Amino acid sequence: MEIISNCTQDDIKKAAKALKAGHLVAFPTETVYGLGADATNERAVGRIYSVKGRPSDHPLIVHVSSIHLVDKWAVNIPEYAMKLATQFWPGPMTLVLKRSELAKNFITGNQDSIGVRAPNHTIASSLLKEFELLGGFGVVAPSANRFGAVSPTSAPAVNQELGGKLIRGDLILDGGPSAVGVESTILDCTSTLPRILRPGVITRLMIEECLGLPLSTVQNKISPKFSGSHKSHYAPKARVLLNSLPSLGDGLIALSEIETPKGVIRLASPKNSIEYAQCLYEALRDGDNKNLSRIIAILPEGYGIEVAIKDRLIKASSKSD
Repeated sequence: MEIISNCTQDDIKKAAKALKAGHLVAFPTETVYGLGADATNERAVGRIYSVKGRPSDHPLIVHVSSIHLVDKWAVNIPEYAMKLATQFWPGPMTLVLKRSELAKNFITGNQDSIGVRAPNHTIASSLLKEFELLGGFGVVAPSANRFGAVSPTSAPAVNQELGGKLIRGDLILDGGPSAVGVESTILDCTSTLPRILRPGVITRLMIEECLGLPLSTVQNKISPKFSGSHKSHYAPKARVLLNSLPSLGDGLIALSEIETPKGVIRLASPKNSIEYAQCLYEALRDGDNKNLSRIIAILPEGYGIEVAIKDRLIKASSKSD
């Protein structure tokens, strides 16, 4: 396994060739770092599941360079889905669509749907374009961590999580810290109206303003599985408690306006909710590196990215329930 920093175009080409040869490549996106494999290579995809310890029925998201490759992976695409892709791609939005013949069971978790997105990161975009020039159609790239653990937002975090399980020929591309810090908004686009499956930085209000119609709030009898759908997810080893009073020796994540009680270890002091999302996973990871037994997170209030922060922290705290 090799870590490449200060990626040049030659490095990107090397990584694209590694993907085409069946190796795994961890790379940065604007949300978190992903562990990539050729979406049409069953053996390579199988290694992702093995390295992550991911359940085989848990579907993967296909990453493409642009909207022009969506119809390779999906059929019967609703007009509203194309409108969303036009507005928000490249960007942190995943659309769950009816799958095409190209989308095999080994990436869909045996479902009849497939998640697709175009990431908004220079390295990710360049890598996908080079991969497509080699004849590739898309790269599956779940977060580059053990299943259920804290997602990585830096190359060192990827190495800490998975470095011991990657092999010769695999690569980690270092693109600095992720700009958003939480995973993409996932939208179910398999029905008449779209429905948010996982909140992200692209909010309900932004989506409704784009479409000029309300999102569905109806819970389908058969809802597609999606990344991050388990009750317990994004969890550090430490116990996570929400909006609790921290005690001596606890870690604390809270907006900077909230003071740190004496004897409490401050893990992050973001000035606003955007910064909160950016530093959240690194703060949780830091708590584990400090061998803390409890981390207290004071949730920011609001209906924007705050919804995504709350979603991640509720799931992180569920491990302790």
